[in-house]
Amino acid sequence: MALANVTQEIIRSADERVAAIKAEADAEIAKINADADAKIAETKEKEDKRLKEAVERLNRQELSSAELESKKIVLAKKKELLTEAFESTLADLENAPSDVKLAQYKVMVEAAKKIIDNPKALMSEKDDFSAADLGVSSVEKDGRIKAGLILQSEDGDVEVDLQYSTILQAIWDREIKSVSDILFG
Repeated sequence: MALANVTQEIIRSADERVAAIKAEADAEIAKINADADAKIAETKEKEDKRLKEAVERLNRQELSSAELESKKIVLAKKKELLTEAFESTLADLENAPSDVKLAQYKVMVEAAKKIIDNPKALMSEKDDFSAADLGVSSVEKDGRIKAGLILQSEDGDVEVDLQYSTILQAIWDREIKSVSDILFG
């Protein structure tokens, strides 16, 4: 019986030792799991932050892109409106009644006489003004001119372009910023 007691004591001691080793292993496993969970949580937090930043960056880029596209559309519309205004003004000038054109042409001739003493006038084939009407030395028709005048010295060395399109374009180029500010703020 003593042998049975010794065997029992060895088995009990072994069971206690197994239980202790198992408890140590369970504790080590729990520690490893806790460390792994902490590292996973830390990695997940970093990845979530990185993902959030990437999404925010993409949203900013989309917003920026949408704003840029919106500005392009607005600018295109403004340009379209300004072009319409330019073309409408030019058409009004070109299609003005004969008496209005004559008065404007006389003012042009007087202004040009400061540069050219006795100019000859080149004008549209649609206009029917004489040299006497305009106060010039002679009048020639030119198919390239829609409305307005080109005044030349008799030898052709000096020329003043007073076509409506030329005058309007010069004013337009000089005043486009002011016009745009007035129209669009």
